Amino acid sequence: MRRAQPWKTNRSQALRSRETAAETKLWKRLRNRRLGGLKFVRQHPIGSYFVDFLCREHGVVVEIDGGTHGTHEELARDATRTAYLKTQGYRVFRAFNNDIYDNLDGVLDGLMAFIEQSL
Repeated sequence: MRRAQPWKTNRSQALRSRETAAETKLWKRLRNRRLGGLKFVRQHPIGSYFVDFLCREHGVVVEIDGGTHGTHEELARDATRTAYLKTQGYRVFRAFNNDIYDNLDGVLDGLMAFIEQSL
């Protein structure tokens, strides 16, 4: 049985209360099994990271990248994070804020195709 880790729960709750507009928009389409009957959770801790969304059933992490993911340093941090998540058995799907705002259906279609690759 897993022991409770209150600091992770508190951090997850804080992140959910400060989610970005893009995260809110995507969450409305992912919650309650609205996307293909798949269960997603948000701001889930994996190691020292908190991922934006996670489909545990298929081991898929969904990361939303905003304008702060453009510098060389930030891209290197994202690559390190992705490499760690892969070592933990997860696959990472990345979407940009602008894509969520301008083409949410396309992002969701891409996410479903990404998930179906493992089936």
